[in-house]
Amino acid sequence: MNNRIRVLRAERGWSQAELADRVEVSRNSINAVENGKFDPSLPLAFRIADAFGMLVEEVFLKDQ
Repeated sequence: MNNRIRVLRAERGWSQAELADRVEVSRNSINAVENGKFDPSLPLAFRIADAFGMLVEEVFLKDQ
């Protein structure tokens, strides 16, 4: 699953650790999701999208 997490974090000046704190997971989890090594659970995907003030579909992109 492709995602825009790295770009969205950079736009806000957040580190992986800051985003992890906001969504209550480890920095390693954010790193794995960001790099496509792990697909987040639906609740985590919603928490990540909420942290950015976006819809899940705006953060996570369908594979083409």
